[in-house]
Amino acid sequence: MSKSIIQPDDLKECYLCGRKTNLERHHVFAGVANRRLSEKFGLWVYLCHDCHTGTEGAQYDADKSIELKKDAQMSFEEIYGHEKWMDNFKKNYL
Repeated sequence: MSKSIIQPDDLKECYLCGRKTNLERHHVFAGVANRRLSEKFGLWVYLCHDCHTGTEGAQYDADKSIELKKDAQMSFEEIYGHEKWMDNFKKNYL
């Protein structure tokens, strides 16, 4: 299990609403290959169940999903740079 580069380890709360219960790991990029990249580079955050898979959660709300992808890209590029981002994820969200 990788450490998140988006959310500090000691901050175990929902990244979107701040709740501290019913937390689930949300990999910012889905699908088999992209989920592996999310895990490899620490592109995940804690989300409460409602913000993760609820009717308005990040799994179903395109706007929330894009915001998480932007945050992931900014965090990634601070460490690895834009070129490596594009080599791995092929899309600029910023």
